[in-house]
Amino acid sequence: MNFDEVMTQLESSGSEQTRKTYRRHGVSGDMFGVSYATFGVLKKKIKVDHELAMKLWATNNHDAQVLATMIADPKLMSATLLDEWVKSLSSYAITDAFARGAVQAPSAQKKSEKWMNSKNEWIACAGWSMLAQATANAELTDSYFEPYLEIIERDIHSRLNRVRYVMNSALIAIGARSDNLQKKALAVAKKIGKVEVDHGDTSCKTPDATDYILKTSAHREKKRTAKA
Repeated sequence: MNFDEVMTQLESSGSEQTRKTYRRHGVSGDMFGVSYATFGVLKKKIKVDHELAMKLWATNNHDAQVLATMIADPKLMSATLLDEWVKSLSSYAITDAFARGAVQAPSAQKKSEKWMNSKNEWIACAGWSMLAQATANAELTDSYFEPYLEIIERDIHSRLNRVRYVMNSALIAIGARSDNLQKKALAVAKKIGKVEVDHGDTSCKTPDATDYILKTSAHREKKRTAKA
C-alpha cells in the first residue's frame, strides 16, 4: 500500500465514537478515530515499510502516527530519528505506541536511560515505558534493573501525573521478571503505597503493584509446573 491508499483506508475506518474515546484519553488534534483492530489488520498487510512510516509520522495525524510506529523498521530507527519523534509526543496514547516501537531500536537502552529523567511528561513516560518492556530482554541481567527500583521508591510520588503511572507499571514489570527482583519490587511497592494518578474522564485505574506482581508470579509458577 502506498501513502495515499493508507491515508484513505485510515480515514474510511475512523468513527466518531472512537474519536470520542481517544479524546477522553487525552488525544487532541487531527485524528480519524481508527480502532486497534484495524491497525492490526493494516500492520499485517503492510508488514515493514520504513519509508511509508516516515511519511505517516510527518502528517501529525494521531492514527497515521500510531500505524507508523507499527510498520517502521527498528533497525533504521536511528538515535536522531528517535529524538525527533519523541519531541512531538502529545498524549499517553501515542507515547505508548511510540515506546513499543522505539524499544526495538539499536539505541533504545541509551535513549530510555536519558528520557526517564526528562522534565517533559511524555518523554519521561516513553523512557519508563521502554524500561518496563526491556524486562523481557534476556540479554539484560537482573542487576541492570535493581537501581531503578531505588529510583522508583525515591521519586515516584514527586513525578508528573502520567509518569507516576508508567513508573508504577515499570515496578510491576521489574517485579515480574524474576524471583529475585520480585522480592525487592514487593518491598518497594509496600514502601511507596498507593500511587495517585488522575485518569481524567475515563474508567481507567492505576494497578496495585503488589497485587499485579503476585498475580504474575503465580502465573509464572503455574507455567513452570505445567512444563515439569
